[in-house]
Amino acid sequence: MSLTTLGVELPVWSEPKSVSRPLPQVLTQYTDFRHAHSNAKDVSIHQEVKELAPWLRFLQSRHRRLSATRLSDVDDFLLRLRRRYAVSSVARRMSSLRLFFRFLHSTGRLNHDLASSIQCPPRRRVQPPRALPWSDVQRILRATDRKTRAGLRDYAMFLLMSLYGLGSAEVIGLKLEDVHWPANTLTVRRPKTGVEIQLPLLPAAARALAAYLRKARPPNAPTRSLFVRCQMPHGAFTSSTIRFAIRGYAAKAGMPKQVLGGHVFRHSHASRQVDQHTPPRVLSSILGHLDPKTTSVYTRVALERLRGIALPVPR
Repeated sequence: MSLTTLGVELPVWSEPKSVSRPLPQVLTQYTDFRHAHSNAKDVSIHQEVKELAPWLRFLQSRHRRLSATRLSDVDDFLLRLRRRYAVSSVARRMSSLRLFFRFLHSTGRLNHDLASSIQCPPRRRVQPPRALPWSDVQRILRATDRKTRAGLRDYAMFLLMSLYGLGSAEVIGLKLEDVHWPANTLTVRRPKTGVEIQLPLLPAAARALAAYLRKARPPNAPTRSLFVRCQMPHGAFTSSTIRFAIRGYAAKAGMPKQVLGGHVFRHSHASRQVDQHTPPRVLSSILGHLDPKTTSVYTRVALERLRGIALPVPR
């Protein structure tokens, strides 16, 4: 029995103020510089700053001032990164560091332009993105228990991701007002470009969303986010929450243990489009890629699958 049932008035819950460390002054100034001199989106600049913080701590551990940075420091930092991260992650961090060095040099904080000396490792993808056969996507969807609030929510969320090729950030960014019932459309914002697109609200997606909103979404949730947690305080989802949910349902479906990330439905959707001979330019538009060449990685996924089922050549 809840306190509300007993007639006890509960105070309105409000989001607690998060306690975060203030940014070092140089990173605050770098953020302002990037906003003023580039077209980079907030999410990209935030990621750059996040990746630069370890570099500042690395210099501090060497008792080195920014103005005294040496190329040997960069080399040692690169070696440390390569022991911990994949090549693509190292390349991204070194790219952020190169932008930071350009800022330091142009603002007189560094006498030498170290940016030109940084060679990022090649960002060639060693393996194609993990995509599931469509039958496995259906198995994960069937594993959700739609008799429960969490199951209704997760089914609706996963269905949107698989039907439209949405990534975690796009699903997290959905608001209640993004579902336009009279027009049967769904507004999605691309996090990297900030572009808003209107998608048709497919019947299956509409039914799943309606069931979730009527039966599962807490009416007192303190956020306009479409998908929220079932437990108090009913906060919005995060990428890690979605990732762990996908892995949990995959295990429940009896699928082999794999490193399934929050983009597995997006990758699977793209691979299915390739299998259905969707032109690269159309697929690029569906996924929000500015460069159609980016979708070529999904063609490799399809080729890998074809190799697995190809018959041996008769001798």
